[in-house]
Amino acid sequence: MGRGGENYGKRENAGAASSKQETFPAWARDVKQCEEKYQVNRELGLPSAEVEKRRQIYGLNELLKHEPTSIFQLLLEQFNDTLVRILLAAAIISFVLAWYDGEGGGEKEITAFVEPLVIFLILIVNAIVGIWQESSAEKALEALKEIQSEHADVIRDGKKVSSLPAKELVPGDIVELRVGDKVPADMRVLSLISSTVRVEQGSLTGESEAVSKTVKVVPENSDIQGKKCMVFAGTTMVNGNCICLVTEIGMNTEIGKVHSQIHEASQSDTDTPLKKKLNEFGEVLTLIIGMICILVWLINVKYFLSWEYVDGWPTNFKFSFEKCTYYFEIAVALAVAAIPEGLPAVITTCLALGTRKMAQKNALVRKLPSVETLGCTTVICSDKTGTLTTNQMAVSKLVAIGSRSGTLRSFDVEGTTYDPFDGKILGWPVDGMDANLEMIAKISAVCNDAGVEQSGRHYVAIGMPTEAALKVLVEKMELPEKYASSSAPGDPRRMLAGLFPAVVKCGTKWCKGLLH
Repeated sequence: MGRGGENYGKRENAGAASSKQETFPAWARDVKQCEEKYQVNRELGLPSAEVEKRRQIYGLNELLKHEPTSIFQLLLEQFNDTLVRILLAAAIISFVLAWYDGEGGGEKEITAFVEPLVIFLILIVNAIVGIWQESSAEKALEALKEIQSEHADVIRDGKKVSSLPAKELVPGDIVELRVGDKVPADMRVLSLISSTVRVEQGSLTGESEAVSKTVKVVPENSDIQGKKCMVFAGTTMVNGNCICLVTEIGMNTEIGKVHSQIHEASQSDTDTPLKKKLNEFGEVLTLIIGMICILVWLINVKYFLSWEYVDGWPTNFKFSFEKCTYYFEIAVALAVAAIPEGLPAVITTCLALGTRKMAQKNALVRKLPSVETLGCTTVICSDKTGTLTTNQMAVSKLVAIGSRSGTLRSFDVEGTTYDPFDGKILGWPVDGMDANLEMIAKISAVCNDAGVEQSGRHYVAIGMPTEAALKVLVEKMELPEKYASSSAPGDPRRMLAGLFPAVVKCGTKWCKGLLH
C-alpha cells in the first residue's frame, strides 16, 4: 500500500488541496461533510475521469518498495566486527608469509598455507551464515504487504465494480465491505447495511477483541482505538457489512506508517550487548597480542641486528633481512595462535541454532546477535489487551447436561490451533452423541459466521476467533450417523466450505448434513 514509484515525486509536489486532504479528520466530521469534502456521492461513486486525476496525484494504493540491501553490502557488514577484522588481518599476514616462505617449494609450501586457509574458511562460513539469515529475514518482512486486501468491491460511474485491484483505489472511492473481507485502505464508515459491524484490528492496535464500528462522529483528538467510525487498512471484517469512503491510501494509512517505522528501524544499527562485549574483548586482545608480539620481536633483535661500540658509540651495524623476517614470522605465528579463530564460528553456530528455535515458534530474527539480546532481557513490559497473544482461541473444555436430570458432564478438548486434526475430545462417547450434545454441535455449527480454511500447512480463521474455535470443536465432535448419508463413503472429517456454496459460511460436515 503506498504511492507507486512512478508517482512518488508527484505526490510530494501536490497542491494545497492535497495537503488539506492528508489532514482532513474524517472521523470528526459527519457523513455529509465527508462526501462534500471528497466530492463524491455514495450512490454513484467517482466518475472514471476523476479517478484518473486523483491517481495522478495520490499514486497507487500500495506500500513503497525500498531498495533491498545488496549482497556486497551484506558481505561487508559481516566483517564489521573487531574480532573478525583481527582474524582477517592475521590470515592475510599468514598467507603473505606462507607465500614468501613457500617460494622454495616442497612440503613446507603446502603446510604453510594450511593455517591461513583454515582461518579464511572460518570467516567465509561465518559470513555465509550471516548473509543467509539477514536475506531470509528481509524476505519475511515483506509479508507485511500480504495483509492488505488484493481486491475490493467499488462503486464507480453509478455501477458496482467487483474485485477491483485494491492498488487502484483512490481517496473518495466508495467501497462495500462484507464479513471476511480485508480492509484495503483507511476508510470512513458511511452506512451500516447490517445491524452491527465488527472489525478485527489486532494486527494494527493489538486489541484482543473485534471492535464494533458506527457512523457516529468522534472527537478529533481520538486515538486509533477511539475512531469507531473508521476502518483501517490491513484489518479484517469479522461481522456484518457496510459502505465506506476511502480517506487515505498507501503510505498515509496507519499500516503505511507502521511500514515506514519498520524501515526506519531497519536502518538504525545499534550494537547488541553481545557485540559490544565481543568488540571490547577484541580491542583488549589486540592490545595485549600486539604488545607481546612487539616484545618477542624486540627480544630477538640481537639475532638480526648487531653493532660494535667505538668510543662508547654503536657503529658497524649489521642487519640480516632473512633473520628479521624469520623472527617476525615467529611473532605473527604467536599472534595467530593467541587469537581464538574458532570463537566467531562457535558464536555464529550458537546464534543460528537459537534463530532456528525461534523460527519454529514463528518468531522472526533479522540479525543473529538479536537472539542473544533476548537472553539479556530481564523485564518485559506489556499491556493487558492481548498484544502478545496470537489472537487465536480454542475450546479447552465442553460441559453439557447429563442423561439424568440435574447432572453435568465435562469433556476436555485437546489442541490449541484451528486444525481440526489437532487433538481430540477426551472421553467422547463412542456410541454417538445424545440429544444434548447434538444440539450443542448444531448451534455451534449453524449459528456461526466464521469459517476455517487451510492455508499452506496451517489452518486460519475467517471471522471472529471465538466462533472459529466453536467451528473446530464441531469438527472434533464428528458427524452423527443419521447425517452420514450426505457425506461420501469413507470421507474423513474435514472442512467442506469449498464443496457446497450453500454451506460456505459454515464449512463443516455438520452444516452439510443439516442442510441436506
